[in-house]
Amino acid sequence: MFRSLSAVNYRIWFAGALVSNVGTWMQRTAQDWIVLTQLTHNDALAVGVVMALQFGPQLILLPITGYAADHLDRRKLMMATQGAMGLLGLGLGILTVTGVVQLWHVYLFALLLGIVAAFDSPARQTFVGDLVGPKMLGNAVALNSASFNAARLVGPAVAGLLTAAVGAGWVFLLNAVSFAAVLASLNFMRRDRLHVTKRAGRSRGSLVEGFRYVRHRPDLLTIFTMVFLVGTFGLNFPIFVASMASTVFHQGAGEYGILSSIMAIGSVVGALLAARREKPRGSLLSVAGIIFGIGCVAAAAAPSYWIFGAMLAVVGVASQTFNTTANGVVQLSTDPVVRGRVMAIYMAIFMGGTPIGAPIVGWVADAFGPRWALVVGGASGILAAAVGVYYMVRYRGMRLAFTERRLRFTFAQPTRSMALAEMEGDEAAAQKA
Repeated sequence: MFRSLSAVNYRIWFAGALVSNVGTWMQRTAQDWIVLTQLTHNDALAVGVVMALQFGPQLILLPITGYAADHLDRRKLMMATQGAMGLLGLGLGILTVTGVVQLWHVYLFALLLGIVAAFDSPARQTFVGDLVGPKMLGNAVALNSASFNAARLVGPAVAGLLTAAVGAGWVFLLNAVSFAAVLASLNFMRRDRLHVTKRAGRSRGSLVEGFRYVRHRPDLLTIFTMVFLVGTFGLNFPIFVASMASTVFHQGAGEYGILSSIMAIGSVVGALLAARREKPRGSLLSVAGIIFGIGCVAAAAAPSYWIFGAMLAVVGVASQTFNTTANGVVQLSTDPVVRGRVMAIYMAIFMGGTPIGAPIVGWVADAFGPRWALVVGGASGILAAAVGVYYMVRYRGMRLAFTERRLRFTFAQPTRSMALAEMEGDEAAAQKA
């Protein structure tokens, strides 16, 4: 399960990223809470606008960010982006501590953070391969998700308590300090042990080469469609959880942080289960989508705070299984030369749909109530599962057959990704993939 930690550079990165991830979750929790309860009067749409500004640049800057991840030194690029994120946390913290912060300040800092994160995300996703090499890439992706969600166990709860005790400004300042850990890890890495793949050549049309590559891959197009549906309408948990906590169950910042941590428990479990699998399987995406959808609908119907929290744990397992599997399959099945650009498309779809979905879900929460917003999220998971089933029936010949005295699904066309075939030394299979 933890085989990627045998690589010294990955151990260094894992430790630094864990500290920084705690700070990131602290800031996200405090930011959403002050927008909802201090800078507005329980306006879920305002939270949706913040999310749209923070994640919109992933979509707008897509060609440039993918190009940067494939052509620049990823370690140096990440040192620049992580340092900039720390400075933005510092600036917002100073404004909040001094009591001059206004809603438009949060909007501005969310936009600036989104611009920096647009360059950071594809570089960070593909940098994992530089740390461990192709054989342990799937496990490293899963452990990265586990680290991110382990931080989610601690960050929201601490942020809720600190926001209630000393104010959100100090949470933002602590987040700024946390970036020192990841910057130190990037600086102290053993550069001679990095598995740096051949950089893509600079030529006319290389900015859009990732789009051309994806266009001829129905498996990637299917995953991207599923990710768009769930990422746009389903993964709006700041709106779901904050509005349910404050307006349905009438709880405070501390209880909101606890709900986020409960959901993170499920997410960590989902990530660790993914780490146990030797290879990510695309067919698991539909199963995770169905469970995610049912979990969201059950959470919407929850009659009490603690039952709602229990349903969030189920949603956490399903959403993390979905996210980690999609990420692993895309990376392992993509040619390393264009992996940065393909992952930029993936992240743009995953995060860039938020400017569309978050305001819509926020409006639904304001107009019809948070429970109906959760139903919208659940519908996105079920629809994504249907898209995955359609792909498996059409392209892989999936059928329901009675074999060995029980019903099971059979596939006429099993798929093998190019990356996995290369790892196994099967060059002929790699050329056909």
